[in-house]
Amino acid sequence: MTAKLDFIDLKSQYAALKERIAVRMQAVLDHGQYIMGPEVKELEEQLAAFTGAKHCITVASGTEALLIALMALDLQPGDEVITTAFTFAATAEMIVLRGGVPVFVDIEPDTCNIDARLIEAKITPRTRAIMPVSLYGQCADMEAVNAIAARHGLAVIEDAAQSFGATYQGARSGNLSTFGCTSFFPSKPLGCYGDGGAIFTSDDALAQACREIRVHGQSARYTHTRVGVGGRMDTLQCAVVLAKLERFDWELQRRREIGARYQLLLEGRGIDLLAVRPDRDCVWAQYTVFVDERAKVQAALQAQGIPTAVHYPKPLHRQPAYAAYCCAECCPESERAAQRVMSLPMSADLSEADQLRVVQALLDATQ
Repeated sequence: MTAKLDFIDLKSQYAALKERIAVRMQAVLDHGQYIMGPEVKELEEQLAAFTGAKHCITVASGTEALLIALMALDLQPGDEVITTAFTFAATAEMIVLRGGVPVFVDIEPDTCNIDARLIEAKITPRTRAIMPVSLYGQCADMEAVNAIAARHGLAVIEDAAQSFGATYQGARSGNLSTFGCTSFFPSKPLGCYGDGGAIFTSDDALAQACREIRVHGQSARYTHTRVGVGGRMDTLQCAVVLAKLERFDWELQRRREIGARYQLLLEGRGIDLLAVRPDRDCVWAQYTVFVDERAKVQAALQAQGIPTAVHYPKPLHRQPAYAAYCCAECCPESERAAQRVMSLPMSADLSEADQLRVVQALLDATQ
């Protein structure tokens, strides 16, 4: 019987880091500061240094990071935030929860990132921010986005849940705009063992606002200077990420190598590949290709013990919760991508033999 591959191999990662994770977690159990313990500050300092951002504020999830960033900007009911239709629901969800209006822009067909050329036409007097998503591990065209934002006095929030560790014109994802928000969900390039996330900014006032908002708006204990949330990342999860940071550079290099090998093996074989722009790299949170008759291809791979996933099968403007914010015809490239994208197994511990097995199965299913 053919052995089943893991879509994301967290077991091998844990085996390599088991001792370091145990030491880190035991230290938390020994000191007992499970909320806002010393590992929280230590992680924030390491992550800020890694990205180059002046401030890092750890929070309960990547979703919470987006919410707190919008709260720090004081997004008001009716304010508009321009974002992509081809993303996970959390991107638009936080805008709507604040009473804001998500304004959807279509994607570049070859990267699946927001098409910056379409943004300016969507700006109105109610626009407050632009929220590009760095999908699949590659940053959106942040130079173009930032230039548009500067012309119109707008903030930019990079939804970097899938791109932590990626670079754009020599700078790190998360340190490319007003805010960078990332996720430490277990399957992300840098993940914890539950929920977690972080906000990055080099603006002192916005950083202070985020720190206060994540602890119920407190500037000091029982002094609530603003409305906030319970948005802290717990100390045990910070300990896990600290342990994982010790081999993160190696994992990023492996992801780039595995992604490059996928590209090399599949190029010219009748499968449309995701483009990686020359001024940036990709950390391949998901290695994604475009295929026709996707369900048939997925079934063929599944029969060979090879799992696949679809990120995402329906763009946000087609979701019942968000359909009212956009006309049905507003994002044709997002709709085309939703019909064809398929993600293959990807993790730093994916062996070359297993990768070759995936490639051969994909070619057999599509030729």
